[in-house]
Amino acid sequence: MAIVGSLLKRGIRLSNIVANRKKATIHQQQKKTLAKLLAKARYTEFGEKYNFDELLSSILFGNKGAFYEQYKKSVPVYDYNAIFKEWWHRSLDGEKDICWPGSIKYYALSSGTSEAATKHIPVTKAMSKAIQKTSIRQILSLGSYKDLPDDLYEKGFLMLGGSTNLNNQDSHYEGDLSGITASQIPAWFRPYYKPGEKIASEKDWGLKLEEITLKAHEWDIGFIVGVPAWIQLLMEKIISHYKVKTIHDIWPNLQVFAHGGVSFEPYRKGFEKLLARPLIYINTYLASEGFIAYQNRPGAAGMALVLDNGIFFEFVPFNEKNFDSEGTIVASPETLMVDQVEEGKEYALLISTCSGAWRYLIGDTVKFVDKAKAEIVITGRTKHYLSLCGEHLSVDNMNKAVDLISDELGLTVKEFTVCGVEHDSLFAHHWYIGVDESNVDPEILKTKIDAKLCELNDDYAVERKHALKDVFVTVLPNKAFYGWLESKGKMGGQNKFPRVLKNFLIEDWKEYLKNNGYVVDEVFSK
Repeated sequence: MAIVGSLLKRGIRLSNIVANRKKATIHQQQKKTLAKLLAKARYTEFGEKYNFDELLSSILFGNKGAFYEQYKKSVPVYDYNAIFKEWWHRSLDGEKDICWPGSIKYYALSSGTSEAATKHIPVTKAMSKAIQKTSIRQILSLGSYKDLPDDLYEKGFLMLGGSTNLNNQDSHYEGDLSGITASQIPAWFRPYYKPGEKIASEKDWGLKLEEITLKAHEWDIGFIVGVPAWIQLLMEKIISHYKVKTIHDIWPNLQVFAHGGVSFEPYRKGFEKLLARPLIYINTYLASEGFIAYQNRPGAAGMALVLDNGIFFEFVPFNEKNFDSEGTIVASPETLMVDQVEEGKEYALLISTCSGAWRYLIGDTVKFVDKAKAEIVITGRTKHYLSLCGEHLSVDNMNKAVDLISDELGLTVKEFTVCGVEHDSLFAHHWYIGVDESNVDPEILKTKIDAKLCELNDDYAVERKHALKDVFVTVLPNKAFYGWLESKGKMGGQNKFPRVLKNFLIEDWKEYLKNNGYVVDEVFSK
């Protein structure tokens, strides 16, 4: 038995015993978190404009719930464009003490699939420390999986992310968040971290996968971390290179996959074909704006929000009262604290963070599956849903329909996207579905997906009888989707293909398909 692994496992179990002792309520945790954020930022320009001193006093000395009402009245809601135009562009230019004390040295580049421009998200020292702290908590949560061997904790952690060779912009560095965090890995973790500093710095995604593949047989990997699509591509490449049947022929001790970025379900069927035995899957919610939630216990239906580590959460009911048909938030939306939400309802996330985001619309939508434990699932994006005529089709609906149809037909669907289109004087949906199998009948896919969505979404079922007149399906190889991402310079890291295409992205996608020889029926897109 490995002594180091045994001691670490006992330490993990002890940490979980301590963690499971009675905590403050979810309301108290969030109240304390907001107080810390306000106290730290009260002398910034943002803090002075919005009277953070007064807000802090209302938390420390005011009535129990009055502080949140005052916070809502004092600080406006921001989306990215608004907060960047008014505030963040100044810190990006090197100014200090704008939304968070000091200057901001790092900026995470968001994939920008919803809008034309790439987003620059500030990553402060405080946020980097918060992400590391939550990452350690996630590792500690493995203590609740009692069948893991002691020596697993001495195995390698393969973290597949963006380049650690960040872009130097004079006053700051910028790159993928996974590259920023990997460049700041603590010294004690470096012996376990793969692919190591040299390969991690590689900017060419194809070359990085090649270098990892050539080194793979030298590593004893127990944990893999990354976006499902890129991990699956890497495993396929390794299996092909070494001419083996499964990834366990190369990494026999692989037992844990921590995944995030997108729903894992569309990838599960193809992913598990690459394994000799099941893995433990741990769902994570690490966005460019912070480490928001992770699955912290076996069998959990959702991920537990991180309520006491640098992020204050608000929840906007995702409905027509608070968002227009394009997913744009109204000026004064209804907002709730974590203890005010209801299970089963869909909410858009607002966050205030130790990176200087304040009442910031992150763009994701979530649903609570266990309010007492503050456990959520991601249901989609505020702008990645379709409601041309009241069908209110969410990404969660789409994922479930594709997953069910994939199982029923025995298909491997890794990627798909949907566009809203005009059909005669009314509307239709145009699906592009990535399938590696040959001889797939689009008409069968169309009929089955349409039927599943009618079962999953009552509004969709109603509109299919009225304004939503038809569904079109184009079958493509999965490589078509990855080729589009590559054409945008968005291979790897936290980048993923948008499940819904709107506006300029529709024509961009169609032009890419045409230029690369993919035959697509012409349908007029909204």
